[in-house]
Amino acid sequence: MSDMSDVSGVNPTSGSAPQDGANPVTTPDSGASLGAAPAAGGAGADARARAAAVEDALAKLSLPAKAALLGGTDMWSVGPESGAGFGRLVMSDGPAGVRGEDWTPEDPSVALPSPTALGATWDIALAHEAGLLLAQEARRKGAHVVLAPTVNLHRTPYGGRHFEAYAEDPELTGVVGAALVSGIQQGGVGTTPKHYVGNDSETDRYTVDVRADGRTLREQYLAPFERIVRTARPWGVMAAYNSVNGVTMSEHDTLNNGVLRGEWGFDGVLVSDWTGARSTTGCALGGLDLAMPGPDTVYGEHLVAAVRDGRVPEETVDTLVRRVLLLAARAGVLDGAPPAVPPHALPRPLDGEATVRELAARSCVLLRNERSALPLDLPHGGGEAPGAGTVRRVAVSGLPASAPRFGGGGSAQVFPKSVSTPLAALREALPVGAGLSYEPGPDPRSRLAAATSGDGFALTAVLHGLDDAELARVEQADGSVRWMGSLPGGASFADLGRVELTGEFTPLESGAHRLAVRGVGHFRLEAGERVLYDAELTPESEDPAAAFLNPPQRIFLFDAEAGQTVAVRLVHSVAVQGLGALFGLVSFELGYGAPAVPDEELIQRAVFAAEEADSALVFVGTTDDSESEGVDRDTLALPGRQDELVSRIAAVNARTVVVVNAGAPVLMPWREEVAAVLLSWFPGEAGGDALADVLLGHAEPGGRLPTTWPDTEDDLPVRQVVPDGDGQLPYAEGPYIGYRAWRRAGAEPAYWFGHGLGYTEWDYEALNITPAAPAGSSADPYAPVAEVTVRVRNSGPRAGREVVQLYLGPEGAERKLVAFAVVEAGPGASAEARLSVPLRALQTWDETHEVWQPLPAPHTFTAARSASDFRLTAQLALAP
Repeated sequence: MSDMSDVSGVNPTSGSAPQDGANPVTTPDSGASLGAAPAAGGAGADARARAAAVEDALAKLSLPAKAALLGGTDMWSVGPESGAGFGRLVMSDGPAGVRGEDWTPEDPSVALPSPTALGATWDIALAHEAGLLLAQEARRKGAHVVLAPTVNLHRTPYGGRHFEAYAEDPELTGVVGAALVSGIQQGGVGTTPKHYVGNDSETDRYTVDVRADGRTLREQYLAPFERIVRTARPWGVMAAYNSVNGVTMSEHDTLNNGVLRGEWGFDGVLVSDWTGARSTTGCALGGLDLAMPGPDTVYGEHLVAAVRDGRVPEETVDTLVRRVLLLAARAGVLDGAPPAVPPHALPRPLDGEATVRELAARSCVLLRNERSALPLDLPHGGGEAPGAGTVRRVAVSGLPASAPRFGGGGSAQVFPKSVSTPLAALREALPVGAGLSYEPGPDPRSRLAAATSGDGFALTAVLHGLDDAELARVEQADGSVRWMGSLPGGASFADLGRVELTGEFTPLESGAHRLAVRGVGHFRLEAGERVLYDAELTPESEDPAAAFLNPPQRIFLFDAEAGQTVAVRLVHSVAVQGLGALFGLVSFELGYGAPAVPDEELIQRAVFAAEEADSALVFVGTTDDSESEGVDRDTLALPGRQDELVSRIAAVNARTVVVVNAGAPVLMPWREEVAAVLLSWFPGEAGGDALADVLLGHAEPGGRLPTTWPDTEDDLPVRQVVPDGDGQLPYAEGPYIGYRAWRRAGAEPAYWFGHGLGYTEWDYEALNITPAAPAGSSADPYAPVAEVTVRVRNSGPRAGREVVQLYLGPEGAERKLVAFAVVEAGPGASAEARLSVPLRALQTWDETHEVWQPLPAPHTFTAARSASDFRLTAQLALAP
């Protein structure tokens, strides 16, 4: 195994000893705890009781039983092991909602806004509340650990999983991530900040070797994990698929045992990403505690053999098992161990619908607002004469208005009970006297969506056994068939031979309709008397999860008359081998598209409607082709003819407002042509209602950009996501990503990190910095070394929220974000933002001596509204 100390500065003997408990996070920005410790006065006794229960359970385990507990029992669980009092420990995906063990629309979840949207709030208390909601959902779903948060960085907007991470900046990412972890664990549920470390893009993610020097790793990519581990003390961390400097992360002794545990004091479970554990000896010696999923892993009988032939000491196995037992103890599934959060100490229940609506509204970022185009000035009724700028007719266009993306694709996907659309929410919210028209414009999607009852389909899924007998049947909400972990009616995957999606289609119009098959394996598609397809669909990627997360689709035409019912049948033969058989999953889809209307006609309809309206709302966005787990982006341009739609509407309506439904930056060549640009991100299940609140002025778009948005792709300072021919991905830009890379390149983006307008104006009046009183261990890198107060005044006409940002360093690429805070004030009123500067902000990694060194004094602090809008500056010589 390679020695990584030359690039990562490992000192395994340094750092604090691991501690047990469920402490809340104390934010460096406010110094205020985000939740009380769960058991006043009893935390120490409970920790000792958990430690004793762990040792008692360990003593009861044979070597094979120990090895079994280090691997999954199935897709989502570990255990049970009754002989040691170890119950069934369940994990669930959860960055934007807790799916539970069943990946199916029949088991709905609350869908939160995507993590990038949460990052855009810059609101620590709100992130903590999101964590409480995720814990509440996990308990409802029977999960003990949520596989979240994703705290990789937005290294480049070409990263396809951009929407699942918070920001391009390690400070914003680490603080928001720590608040979310605190909230989840205060709710008695474990977390696994992921993907440790360097999984910042998706191309060849299983095999890519990220090459980064020590300063780059320490100051950028390890930094969010360090903050979360040291301040929020997560019960778990997930190892990434990729390698870093030649060693795969599931086997990385230096970064796992040295940095994560030795330096930072992490005492939780290091779990593999799913199928990411590849070597029995490498994983065991590299500090990987849990290989998922099961039942076939690199541990189990393989680990027993490695111990017996001397390749792995049994003491190493005991160390790994202790940590898995401690996780079970904290989660309340180990006999004799008090849970980290007892039932009586659980937080009060949250209103999930209200919480996700607030999150979505707070995340909206107003990039541009000329002529006060937003909020819409609508008639108030009551006979009052409308003003000159009153909007009486609104022309809505763009497919995302009626079919928005509420979340990104891949393992973060959940199935909410319902999704509010902007179109429906606006129709309901508009006052009497305001009219609304809608034209969808051209469809930007290259794939057909699942067939629905609204399209005229009535579908049932029928499961057949290997002997052709019917095992179960279930009425389908749409054409998407997706089961993971369990099958309807208690059917067994081992007995499953095929699944038939059968039913009727009654067309709403006559013409050439489109049916599609999406999935991997053998399919037979019948419509009426015609067989449209009878062949094999194969994955388009070597990524093992691509068959499930991003399968191919084939489209077929057939003629049908309006009102004439046609029988439809899609048969999927279930493979006895492969990913589905191994992990117990079935996933395929019947897609549908109505008879096509020429794009030009659709654009002309939208332009005509906009020309007749007082205001035009154009909704644009990405598709699941361009933002999904397992695939990076090859362009930042909006798909289809959406740019043309915007430009042509803007040419006929001076009050054109564009709403961007995307999880990552897109190019906006029309941005100077329109009156306003509003980002809604992937806003979760309540996104439509939240967006209506913002557009109509009931809520302020208080979000700020968590990542810099480019004007053109040619200007991007960091671009590479595809590995070199040798499989290496060099982070040649060093620690300069995001706004620091733009500064270094001397380029001007469309919108800087931290930018956002809101519906009011703010004056920055005073900046005061004082050294902090010593508190706690001087070795704590997150102990405050300075307290900062920034006084701001709301100089606008309405109440609002401001995100006060504090940067450290001279002008240029070395200037970095070190703290932030959200304040509120009414019109004309002042507010004070109180921020704490942590010790780590005044340090830089010394490559030569492999230690943290102080930055030279004096230290220049700047209060700002964004990474380019600097308002107040002060200097202070601090002694770190």
